[in-house]
Amino acid sequence: MSGPLAIEDLSASYGPIRALNGVSFSVPEGTITAVLGANGAGKTTLLRTIMGLVHPERGAARYGEVDLTRIEVAEHVRHGVAHVPEGRGVIVELTVEENLRLGGLFRRDRAGIRQSIGEVLELFPSLAERRRRSAHTLSGGERQMLAIGRALVARPRLLLLDEPSLGLAPRVTAQIMELLRRLVAEQRLTVLLVEQNARSALSVADRAVVLALGKVVIDDTATAVGAHDSLRHHYLGY
Repeated sequence: MSGPLAIEDLSASYGPIRALNGVSFSVPEGTITAVLGANGAGKTTLLRTIMGLVHPERGAARYGEVDLTRIEVAEHVRHGVAHVPEGRGVIVELTVEENLRLGGLFRRDRAGIRQSIGEVLELFPSLAERRRRSAHTLSGGERQMLAIGRALVARPRLLLLDEPSLGLAPRVTAQIMELLRRLVAEQRLTVLLVEQNARSALSVADRAVVLALGKVVIDDTATAVGAHDSLRHHYLGY
């Protein structure tokens, strides 16, 4: 499966709270689309709904012929979709290499899994140096790299990233953002990036969608959003 991701009139609630309200936009293949907005805008809910972790009241998230909101969470990997949730969810009791192996859980080709792990370790030299160490010994930046690396072992074509810069130093954030651009350029990966750090996200994104109170208020090129001072000040805080 490949092609754009199409979000169509997606609405979801937590009890009486409407977190998403008729959200529609598309993510072109082989690009980075940043989803921006203040806390509580609905950014994380959007990714969780696409992944089937939150059931929508209406709407769809179509990737190829599949509505991702209507399939089991485990099925997303088989359809080429990987999700890196907020909080760098690595298993700290396992080694770096064991965490990476989990990324290949739904793959049948053992040789291919080994190759993918090797590619990830080449991509992240600091992880290669610590491949047999427990993940709890890693820095915050290294744990984020491990979480992304584990997702890449699944060989996704669509990568959903939730707040990858959260709690990281600016230098490490810049490294993560540069990595995303490389993955898109070299592997034609499609990335939906939820990010609180709007400035960093806009520096690498092709398009930007700004949410406010669960609604899309801006959907434009990242360059246009970054250049519009009044919109940035009002919605993104800089």
